Formats: sequence, structure tokens, C-alpha cells
Amino acid sequence: MRYGIFSDIHGNLEALTAVLEAYQSERIDTYFCLGDVVGYGANPNECIQCVDQIVSKCIAGNHDWAVLEKIDITYFNLVAKQAIVWTKRHISEAGLRFLKNLTLSFKNNDLILVHGTLHNPEEFIYLFDGMQAAQTFTLMDRQVCFLGHTHVPQIIIQKDQHIFYSPTTDVRLEDDQKYIINVGSVGQPRDGNPGATYCIYDTELKTVLIKRTPYNIEEAQQKIITAGLHPFLAHRLMIGE
Repeated sequence: MRYGIFSDIHGNLEALTAVLEAYQSERIDTYFCLGDVVGYGANPNECIQCVDQIVSKCIAGNHDWAVLEKIDITYFNLVAKQAIVWTKRHISEAGLRFLKNLTLSFKNNDLILVHGTLHNPEEFIYLFDGMQAAQTFTLMDRQVCFLGHTHVPQIIIQKDQHIFYSPTTDVRLEDDQKYIINVGSVGQPRDGNPGATYCIYDTELKTVLIKRTPYNIEEAQQKIITAGLHPFLAHRLMIGE
């Protein structure tokens, strides 16, 4: 089985389109989305429609829940709050129905999916350090857990209770190890690389590969400006921050 796994689209249709085009040469059997389909970008409905058509499962992100008023946005920064308000004004009834059907996590025989962490997934905790990783590793009853939320691609490995970070974004799975795979962000990368990020998990080869693809950033930026969203949301796309 070859899985295409991606996250944090944030209404960026240009980035999502580029990722889906890149996947066409990857012989993907099943697609999964790890949440935050909306928020920040100017095409929430179009992104929802694309995801709904292609994925076998999409789970909820904090921006998805914020649009539904299922979480308090007082902890969001000002720009994020404004984007949520804008998205709530522009989202379609079909888009709302899609978001309402999203669950917080998912697992099958091969993997676990969550947006932030397995411990208290409804709190959408950012998994940045080894302590947070340890809590998720403890709850993993599969070898691999895929997540997003930080917008930074990263592979964290546990072996014999020791936790360490892979120096690369591609690994071959070892039987005596567990893996947390942060697949990064399609629509708003924050690791200094503006390329849209996506992941491929091959269960037969036992490989995980996080890849990048360029997209039409200028068009995405212009849509944000035209929509009246905060200009910073356009600026950050070009610098990947």
C-alpha cells in the first residue's frame, strides 16, 4: 500500500493543486489529510471540495474546529482570528457539513493519524519537543503516527525508550523502532522553505518520504490581498515562515 498523506492546506488552492499533481506520478493507493483544510488562505470551499473528492479520511485541525466554533479562538493570534472570521463568512453549507464530519484521530492496521498529539487531541497541542513526543509514543499501538499542526516537516524516532530526531525527511522503518512523522504543511510551510510539503508512506518497502513541490505563490498571495485578508498571510508564503 502506498499512502499519500498531507496536512495544513489552509485554504491555499494553488499549493494543494500542485501537491495533488505531484502525487499523480507516485502511484498512490489511498490519500489521507491531517486537518486544517481551511484558515489563512482565500479558497476554503475549493480546498474542501478537492480534499473531499480524493481522500479516504480527513481528520480535524484546530482551524477547522474554530470555524465551527468548537474551540475558543482567544488564544489565536490576531491575524489567525481575523482569518477565522473571514472564513466563517465565506464558507459554504457544503463546506460546513464536511468540517462537521471530521474526527480527531484515525487508525488502521498500518498507521495512526492525528493533527497535533495523541494525548488530548482536542487541545491541538504543538508537538515540538521530546517530552511531548514521549507522550504520543506511549499511546501508539501502531508503529507509525502521522501528524501536522506545526507546519514543520520532521521525523521523530523511538528505540528502546530513547527518542531522537532523524536528520533527514526520509526513512526506512526498522522493526524495533516507532516513528512520529510530521508531514509539514501544504499551504503555509514554516521551516524557511516555501515549497508545498507532502508525504508518501509505502508499507511494502517500509519507507516514509516527505517531499516538496513548487507552486504559484504569487497567485495565492494575490488572492489573499484581493479577499481582504491580512497582508502578512501573503508575505509569509514567499519566505516559508
